[in-house]
Amino acid sequence: MDAKIQLLIENIEKVIVGKRIPIMQTVCALLTEGHVLVEDVPGVGKTQLAAALSKSVDGVFSRVQMTPDIMPSDITGFSMLNRETGEFEYRKGAAFCNFLLADEINRASPKAQSSLLEVMEEHQVSIDGATYILPKPFMVLATQNPVETYGTYHLPEAQMDRFAMKISMGYPTAGEELSILDRNEFENPVTKISPVLKIDDIVELQDKVKQVRADEKVKNYIIDIVSATRNDEGIKLGVSPRGSIALYKSAKAWAFMDGRDFITPQDVKDCCICTLAHRIMLSPKGKSMYETAEKAFEKILESVTVPTK
Repeated sequence: MDAKIQLLIENIEKVIVGKRIPIMQTVCALLTEGHVLVEDVPGVGKTQLAAALSKSVDGVFSRVQMTPDIMPSDITGFSMLNRETGEFEYRKGAAFCNFLLADEINRASPKAQSSLLEVMEEHQVSIDGATYILPKPFMVLATQNPVETYGTYHLPEAQMDRFAMKISMGYPTAGEELSILDRNEFENPVTKISPVLKIDDIVELQDKVKQVRADEKVKNYIIDIVSATRNDEGIKLGVSPRGSIALYKSAKAWAFMDGRDFITPQDVKDCCICTLAHRIMLSPKGKSMYETAEKAFEKILESVTVPTK
């Protein structure tokens, strides 16, 4: 593993105990210039993960508590009249940062949620005929709870499709929870960590990930997986081309994190469920066949032929 990535992961683990895979998935998404949706029950460290990542990199961090009264302008910014000059001036919103935490994103209104669409896809904001480019790197880390759904607004498929990955934290083991109690006895461990990487380091790593090679057989393997979702009677909405691209980029980053400059079918498998499961919709028949989108992909991976040398 690249020394800088190892340093980043280990620094995050000073806060997040026993969750190496979710941490690696989050870093993987960062390396692909993608965004992450962390969905899990309250209190398992979703917000802590986002805060630990942002504090581990010497960049700008913004947090928006997504509530029904949040306005799109809070995120994208707004034009304001300057009484001295008589002209309108643009005031930047929370999106102008390197790491944007949209906490409990499904509690914001659809209008506020939609303000993130252009931000997440084009990494820019368009207001009053002008376009403002966001800084590099830029990453949205959103959280939501699968429970406590009263007063929430389901994220539309177009928005879900813009997240490179959807991950879960899960409950800690007894031993891990004991370590959590010790670390949080006197203060939040997030306050203790310091940046270990600079913004330029992240941009450099992102450029290196783009150089990772992929054989035609591996590319076709990705296409076969995606095509299977579009031809399965249990799946009403299959994976989009954006999902294919996300899986390809994620596999590249996963290989790079493993110290390789080429993708293997196992890289694709390792990234498949967290990258694609949130992009499909099961049909009524599919809900009885598979129960969940994750289990549907487990079946798909079993059915699609894995390429050999």
